[in-house]
Amino acid sequence: MPSDVEYSPVGEGLGMRDYWLFVWLRRAAVIAAHVTGLGLTLIISLLSRPGTSLFSWHPVCMSVAYCLCMTEGILLFSAEGSPFCFKSRKCKVRLHWVCQALVLIAAATGLGFMFASKNVSELPHLVSWHSWLGISTLAATVLQAACGICLIFPKLLCLSSSPLRLKLYHATCGLLVYLLATVTVVSAMFSDWFQATVKGVAWWGFLLLPLFPALVVMNQITNAYLPRKKITS
Repeated sequence: MPSDVEYSPVGEGLGMRDYWLFVWLRRAAVIAAHVTGLGLTLIISLLSRPGTSLFSWHPVCMSVAYCLCMTEGILLFSAEGSPFCFKSRKCKVRLHWVCQALVLIAAATGLGFMFASKNVSELPHLVSWHSWLGISTLAATVLQAACGICLIFPKLLCLSSSPLRLKLYHATCGLLVYLLATVTVVSAMFSDWFQATVKGVAWWGFLLLPLFPALVVMNQITNAYLPRKKITS
């Protein structure tokens, strides 16, 4: 395996007409992912009616953390459809730090509200798949943030891997964390609270919404970091 990873080009091998169609489809998908993440966050925040109880802040904080901040923190590196496409790479990296810091703050706050709500109601902790997935997602997010710090200060931490390889590891782990967060969000829709709040066809719509940004994020990362291989017939 080579020491450096070559980025796979977008639209390689396509004709000019097909290439522009491909670019516009990718741009539309990225814009739709932005809208989906923001819309899902707003709708969940409205459904939870923040302030009515301690628990009501939990869905708000977690949707802000993972549906909005984490999604935007990854999509801002997209070349198509990102509102930050005109910014320099250095500026995008700094915005990525800010978004990921907000993810940790919002997620920790949401966990605190859930913990307090359970204690007030005298209910047991960690009794559902969603709760276990949530704890796992938060732990993975903290580890991924630590990986990001290693990427920022490789010489200070005396890391032997090349910066390009560290970026590959960071992006791959970030994709896994995002997919785990998506599974956690989807599992929340099977909770008693959500099923009592949203019913019928709307529930199925909500179930599918988090999957679309996940597909866009997965496509973005694999296109940017997948090793380039020549295919011969």
